[in-house]
Amino acid sequence: MLAYILRRVFYAVPILIGVNLITFFLFFVVNSPDDMARMHLGMKRVTPEAVDKWKQERGYDKPLLLNRAEDGARSVTNTIFFEKSVSLFAFRFGSSDAGRDIGYDISQRMWPSLAIAIPVFIVGILANVTFALLIAFFRATYIDYWGVFLCVVLMSISSLFYIIGGQYLVGKLLHLVPISGYDDGFDAVSFVILPVIVGIIGGIGAGTRWYRTIFLEEIGRDYVRTARAKGLSEPQVMFGHVLRNALIPIMTGAVAILPLLFMGSLILESFFGIPGLGSYTIDAIGSQDFAIVRAMVFLGSALYIVGLILTDISYTLVDPRIRLV
Repeated sequence: MLAYILRRVFYAVPILIGVNLITFFLFFVVNSPDDMARMHLGMKRVTPEAVDKWKQERGYDKPLLLNRAEDGARSVTNTIFFEKSVSLFAFRFGSSDAGRDIGYDISQRMWPSLAIAIPVFIVGILANVTFALLIAFFRATYIDYWGVFLCVVLMSISSLFYIIGGQYLVGKLLHLVPISGYDDGFDAVSFVILPVIVGIIGGIGAGTRWYRTIFLEEIGRDYVRTARAKGLSEPQVMFGHVLRNALIPIMTGAVAILPLLFMGSLILESFFGIPGLGSYTIDAIGSQDFAIVRAMVFLGSALYIVGLILTDISYTLVDPRIRLV
């Protein structure tokens, strides 16, 4: 088991290095520090002095890869690549272009994101699996046909419709919860209820339809026919055999999106005014704060790779034969 995990971690390291190199190339070679300075200053005619001052204040005035003015290790460490990219592997995100500590902002904003993402994740999976099992149980009946039809309808509706409709109905007409904003402590519950409901409803169509396909595929296998031949009832077959053997694809979808819980939802947080990591990224893009965008891209990549490793580990828990492959 340990050797299996170490192999997966070893495979993930080159991927993370490649993502870091591509990010550096896009942010500092394709889009040079001079271009970033002109975009951030937002003026049609920017003087070279203003550009140089902006770069010097943010540490962008150093050489990209090799500082020939320094000796020894300083020729490598006193560069943009080492300070802005290599330091990310130690999760030292530095300061934003506006002068704020990115690491501190992430540590503060991750909690509002988790307050929304964790309930959406847990309740969403339970609801999707339950409805998918129900539809698969009544397969080839009107419940199955109308269930699939409803799932397609829910999938076809934009998430903006659920957000705006929920804000108008629940917040403006019924005055049950605030439309937007956030508060600390237990008072935050009233602010996250509506985003959580919208997040669950927005993903229930696609999730239920996907899990239904998995269950129907398992129902057609030989072990299901054997279980029925032994006299097991249909609920025993569905819950004792089909659901258990469908755990691998279910865990694939569930564990792989775990890292996204920390990154927050870009649309939900922006529309509901939640100060999470999703709105943090959107605000950084809008204000052209490239330091925050780089940090969030790297953090998202690292967490996604962690999710893939957790997915591989979860396979071995569901089916121990995989660790022998």
